[in-house]
Amino acid sequence: MGIRGLMSFVEDHSNEFFTDLKLRDTKIIIDGYALFHRLCFSSNLELRYGGDYDSFTDVVEKFFESLSACKICPYVVLDGGCDISDKKLNTLKDRAREKIQMAHSLSVGGGGYVCPLLIREVFIQVLIKLRVRFVQCFSEADRDIMTLANHWNCPVLSSDSDFCIFDLKSGFCPLNSFQWRNVNTIKGTRDCYIPAKCFSLDALCCHFGNMNKVLLPLFAVLCGNDHVNLPVVETFLSKVENMQRPNAHRISLPIRQVIYGLLVNTPPHPGNVTWDALPPQPPTFSEVERINKNIKTSIVDAVELPKDHSDLSKLTELSLARRQILLLETLKVKQSILDPIPAALKLPIAVSCYWVQHTEAKAKLHHLQALLLGMLMGPLHAMINSPDEEALQGRGAETLYEELQRVKAQPGLRLDLDTAHVFCQWQCCLQMGLYLNQLLSAPLPEPDLTRLYSGSLVHGLCRQLLTSASVESLLHVCPEAQQLYEHMFNATRSCAPAELGLPKGKSKKRRQKKRGTPRSENRVGTTLNARSWHEGGNRFELLMVGTLEEHMEAPELE
Repeated sequence: MGIRGLMSFVEDHSNEFFTDLKLRDTKIIIDGYALFHRLCFSSNLELRYGGDYDSFTDVVEKFFESLSACKICPYVVLDGGCDISDKKLNTLKDRAREKIQMAHSLSVGGGGYVCPLLIREVFIQVLIKLRVRFVQCFSEADRDIMTLANHWNCPVLSSDSDFCIFDLKSGFCPLNSFQWRNVNTIKGTRDCYIPAKCFSLDALCCHFGNMNKVLLPLFAVLCGNDHVNLPVVETFLSKVENMQRPNAHRISLPIRQVIYGLLVNTPPHPGNVTWDALPPQPPTFSEVERINKNIKTSIVDAVELPKDHSDLSKLTELSLARRQILLLETLKVKQSILDPIPAALKLPIAVSCYWVQHTEAKAKLHHLQALLLGMLMGPLHAMINSPDEEALQGRGAETLYEELQRVKAQPGLRLDLDTAHVFCQWQCCLQMGLYLNQLLSAPLPEPDLTRLYSGSLVHGLCRQLLTSASVESLLHVCPEAQQLYEHMFNATRSCAPAELGLPKGKSKKRRQKKRGTPRSENRVGTTLNARSWHEGGNRFELLMVGTLEEHMEAPELE
């Protein structure tokens, strides 16, 4: 996580500590956590609406295209879980408070840098699509990055100041001076390179009176790194505002309780069981969440699961049907509801069914419509790029895709905090649904997140649906997309409470027909051939999940 102030110090002495580098034809070890943060924050992406993951995907793809053009072979290393000793817990809490302030600033139109909730999962999916080699460590990745870099004798790309004290054979290249958008050609050749700067550890030691490199860890401690409990200046104002909205992660608590139950559900050893022993009590977990403008530790009970789920190591031996039942029961969805839904969208629709059933979400009809319309971007993108010209049906898919892109690109839209909070709750549900699905070895296919949700688009659609546009007017140009939308809408409508305001029952359809105002969600059409656009991934991870997120969501703050 870095040494406070060190990176600023060495950058202030850049002429002394850095040398120019023309990077090409080499391996490079990339700090994945630092990279996706840098790409997110330095690419003029819209951050107020909860994440434009399609735009972020495009940026990541261009980054690795630049590396490939220069024959730079990347190997990405990602951080894992937190240190089991909790030595960094206070640091994590301090940073969470800072992010609450930045999220609040974003929500009222100010500046700030808060990563969208699913940015890490999207980043990993892009790596898989591009076939970029990567690994996830059990805990912090710094030492593994250093070991790999020295083994392959190649540089490290990161923004973490910890690498300023590591003895790296080929040096450390900071991300902020890595000019991947400015690929140059060597004069008189076709060889390309990326201008970069390489940090010199020897120059740093020379600056401090020829300091011995062995003493650098002590230097880091004296400067105050993340493992040392030194006083920290509070970085947020104490006047951090009306923040009475509930934490958006609360809505996914029942899903997390099932995850906790799976992670700790191991059978007792026969030798430890006595006749007079009390029945075991469900274990509890501590979660750190935002309460108003503060953070607070809450105690959460794990769910007691059936006996056949009691051994995590044998969970994969359960049938697909049994694992799917547990997933869908947690999400409060019946299997039959998902039958008409293409495989790649079954999990997002199941999560949406869970989301609309929770009164805490306070979702309205236009929220659901906008969310489902946004989910069409992935299928439309695949249809447009399909070699089968018949899939375009007179270029209707391309026309609809371009219209949705225009909605997304509308400038100067004011952030509606109620809408933002509702969609942030949906993302929280999706994140925990993804983790539970991975833990159960994917009873439902993992969705392609890269074009599943675009915050700018769904917010723009909400405004249009409340003013002039209707679902039917948007979808009439593409019958395939309209049919897919109807399948998704009907699935979520069957789970929605009355207060959501969704039309239900045949009598409603008849009344609408008599009035001569047909609704797009009541039309009947042919079944969409999902094979024409399915791009689902096949990677599944086992993640040990906590709820001290690396961001505190902007949407719930006023």
